[in-house]
Amino acid sequence: MFQLPGAFFRLIRWPNLVFIFITQCLFYYVILLPGFKVGDTQYINLLTPVLFYLLTASSLLIAAAGYIINDYFDLNIDRVNKPEKLVVEKIIKRRWTIIWHWILSSVGVLLGFYVSWKLRNPIIGLGNMGSVVLLWFYSTTFKRKLLIGNLIISLLTAWVILVLFFCEFRVTGLGDPALRNSLSRLFKYAIVYSGFAFIISLVREVVKDIEDMEGDARYGCRTIPIVWGVNVAKVFAGTWLAVLIGALVVIQFYVLQSWQWIAVVYCFFLLDLPLIWTLRRLYKAQSKAEYHKLSSVIKGMMLVGILSMIFIGIHL
Repeated sequence: MFQLPGAFFRLIRWPNLVFIFITQCLFYYVILLPGFKVGDTQYINLLTPVLFYLLTASSLLIAAAGYIINDYFDLNIDRVNKPEKLVVEKIIKRRWTIIWHWILSSVGVLLGFYVSWKLRNPIIGLGNMGSVVLLWFYSTTFKRKLLIGNLIISLLTAWVILVLFFCEFRVTGLGDPALRNSLSRLFKYAIVYSGFAFIISLVREVVKDIEDMEGDARYGCRTIPIVWGVNVAKVFAGTWLAVLIGALVVIQFYVLQSWQWIAVVYCFFLLDLPLIWTLRRLYKAQSKAEYHKLSSVIKGMMLVGILSMIFIGIHL
């Protein structure tokens, strides 16, 4: 009985939920709100603080439900890949996991549609409902398909940031050049950070696939390392890492022209160099433990990249 609260929080991956919360809070308070202040004029944000927290709650509930349904359908695979971390059936019965999935998903979707209704913007509710649908089919089908499962998770990771931009999307008032410029700048930041989230998430998903090959192969999954081989999977992940490093260098060069030295130094030492180290270690890795370590490092770099908003936002 006393195991249940802790097991439930492990089931919903509470550290990942904290990461989602930090990501959306930083983008909202450091990028989005200051971005609508031009000189002495503060343009009205469509996404008020109350609506923002409701939207964040929607994101967290949907993500938690996604983790639950993934573990529900992956029970046999997890018995092979990570038996020591099993929660479903070992501590929490399968019927309760599916019930919790539907409760959290339903509340999350309802909150998303409420925010949509208040903003008069259907994209938010439909996008969050689409996330629930994708997470369901990812867990039942797409996770076992070549590449498509990786792309779905990466797109949903990017959506965590993009949804905030779409909340501010408007068709009225764009005749004001200053407002139009603010929205354009917000769009650029949304693309940069959602693009970063997409690529680094895709790389991590492939590394995790290599780590979990044994269980995945036993139950018929057709992941990149199983279908194309480990070496091709490494080349695939390494290519995207190289693209990410190149994109970051270009962005830092652009930022440097605005004399934002702190942001550039931060990214160089805490992102560029670790990414280069990861690229080198990826090609040398052989054991499951090494791939697990790389997966953890990549996850840490995702957090470092998101935290860079603090330095970028100072110069808005």
